[in-house]
Amino acid sequence: MESKYEYVKKKLLEQILSGKYTVNDKLPTESELMAQYHVSRYSVRRAVGELESENYVYRIQGGGIFVSDWSAKESGQLKNKMIGVITTHLANYIFPNIITGIDRTLSKNGYSILLSNTQNNPEKERQAIIKMMENDLSGLIIEPTQSAVNKVNFDLYDRLEIGKLPVMFINAHYDELNFPFIEMNDESGEEQITDYLFKNHHKHVLGVFKTDDLQGIHRMNGFIKSCQKHSASSYLSEVVMYTTGDDMQQIFKRVEQILLRNDHPTAIACYNDQLAIQLIALIKTLGLAVPTNISIVGFDNYQLSEFTDPSLTSINHLKEQLGRDAGSMILDMINRKEVKSIIYPPELIVRHSVRNLE
Repeated sequence: MESKYEYVKKKLLEQILSGKYTVNDKLPTESELMAQYHVSRYSVRRAVGELESENYVYRIQGGGIFVSDWSAKESGQLKNKMIGVITTHLANYIFPNIITGIDRTLSKNGYSILLSNTQNNPEKERQAIIKMMENDLSGLIIEPTQSAVNKVNFDLYDRLEIGKLPVMFINAHYDELNFPFIEMNDESGEEQITDYLFKNHHKHVLGVFKTDDLQGIHRMNGFIKSCQKHSASSYLSEVVMYTTGDDMQQIFKRVEQILLRNDHPTAIACYNDQLAIQLIALIKTLGLAVPTNISIVGFDNYQLSEFTDPSLTSINHLKEQLGRDAGSMILDMINRKEVKSIIYPPELIVRHSVRNLE
């Protein structure tokens, strides 16, 4: 459990790192901090004392507490050969492959990684960025959290952008920031796999997409572009949207209601393979078969997709290569080499989950 002084220290540090208090700004007095955080003088003094020992603040006798030039240490040679990696997940789906690729590249060059998992929660992302900023990292690789809707941590991103720490994005990026990035061409990939459904004479396609991250938005846009190209045969198509905080059982219930209609879709385009595998299980519980009654496609070419029954048609995500390329890019940035963002073209992986209706 977090102690009172740790809470005060965390809040002050967050305000310093986010730029609320800049170099040489005066912090509130001890009495003001006591009143603000409802803590004792001891808790305030201990919190401030630790920040002082870590060179975030300095005292002037009789004058108060002021913010140190804490970022100055970043301008010198960093001794800590550690790269921070922040992702939305760590141990499941495609993320172990991505992290393995990063680690293999960095370890060959004498670097280790410091991992943090946001669970696609903006507050956890905030704490992860702050924790990374506290360490003398050589570089930072970030997968943005809820990238389609979350701008609450832009104050921290702005501080990172004006600092000297090399920072890059993976899987998604913000146009407003100038960090380089590596990602899939999600829109083109989804357009390609939806085209494949229409080429197999499906007219009623259900799209199910997560819409609080940019990957999901781009994939849904690709689905819509494909429907627009095939407007003569796609007029029956529809979309179900969901976000990280939604109860997935309710989403599955909504899809079930659609599939039980007399005019149910003949195919489903899913946000990713993980969702597609779950929907294959749902379809089977309804007494329907894939692809005899319902065709289904995913995205990411998850390693289990080849072994589902039936095996899943998908768009390939270059998981470990993305990790290796991210490792190489951050090393080039550390060595002050010019880098360019990378967008991988989509590759359709055709298996056995789509039926040709002709």
